[in-house]
Amino acid sequence: MEERKTLTIAFAGDVMLGRLVNEAIAVMGPAYPWGDTLPLLREADLRIVNLECVISEKGRPWSKTPKAFHFRADPTAIETLKIAGIDAVALANNHTLDFDEEGLLDMVSLLDEAGIAHTGAGRNLEEARRPAVILSRRGIRIGLVAFTDDMAEWQATVTRPGINHLPARTDGLSLLCLKDSIQEARERDADPVVVSAHWGPNIVRLPPPHFCAFARGVLDAGADIWHGHSAHLFQGIELYGDKPIMYDTGDFVDDYAVNPVERNDQSFIFYVKLIDGKIDRLELVPTIVGECQVNIAKGRQAQGILRRMERLCALMGTETKIVDKRLVIKVR
Repeated sequence: MEERKTLTIAFAGDVMLGRLVNEAIAVMGPAYPWGDTLPLLREADLRIVNLECVISEKGRPWSKTPKAFHFRADPTAIETLKIAGIDAVALANNHTLDFDEEGLLDMVSLLDEAGIAHTGAGRNLEEARRPAVILSRRGIRIGLVAFTDDMAEWQATVTRPGINHLPARTDGLSLLCLKDSIQEARERDADPVVVSAHWGPNIVRLPPPHFCAFARGVLDAGADIWHGHSAHLFQGIELYGDKPIMYDTGDFVDDYAVNPVERNDQSFIFYVKLIDGKIDRLELVPTIVGECQVNIAKGRQAQGILRRMERLCALMGTETKIVDKRLVIKVR
């Protein structure tokens, strides 16, 4: 009997390695931010996150328009990404140009030198919209496209570095632009294709209806998996046919203040498991951030995180089951 071809992609939300996390790395070493999640991250064939900071020693804080927060990590943070085996990062977000174009361009060079794929920002618009194609250790090619609906002033142009900014509206050019990027990934033999979106306001537990319509429209345009982030909170997962929409994957590593009610320190490692090229199931392992480090949630705390996600998925019409301290969503 022919052996079935399997693939596991681990997704996480925002990874912010600047400020106090950067200081912790300097004292505790590059592996510190990952806590006890490293074995679980390495369990996957590929790992994809949103990089919510600049990695560079260059550039000055963005000052062309008002901005409250500027997140930057030293170049040693590249080693932090490598230790966790991060294969690809989404760069389309509201912190990629925190240290102006010079910081962005230096980060892109550092990621290239480290062999970490990236998309969603670049030296010009073509590069910002160009999909990353990652080769898994099993020889499967995965496409990644990234965009954000925030920071329109950072939009890349034909001649200017910046981000892939696209409003999340079905009545504009956004769907066409994303369809072109998805098609480019397909032409480079990528299957599946992931769209990673940094979208919407902070501390929001439910996506608005027009976000749901937009995500479904992008899957109709050819994407297979939706990887959302930006709300600082995990949101429910919808199955659109056999395609998962992870509306928001929350915060994974940071130094942020914690909302005592909404608990932005809680999230998951989101595994998407494929068999013979088809998405079979999702498995979610609950996590919690503290002291600039993410760890696996345990005991009553883990149960609370799992139950909250269970309720949010039910609102999306998605059936879930808790098995061996993981939330499991069967697709087929």
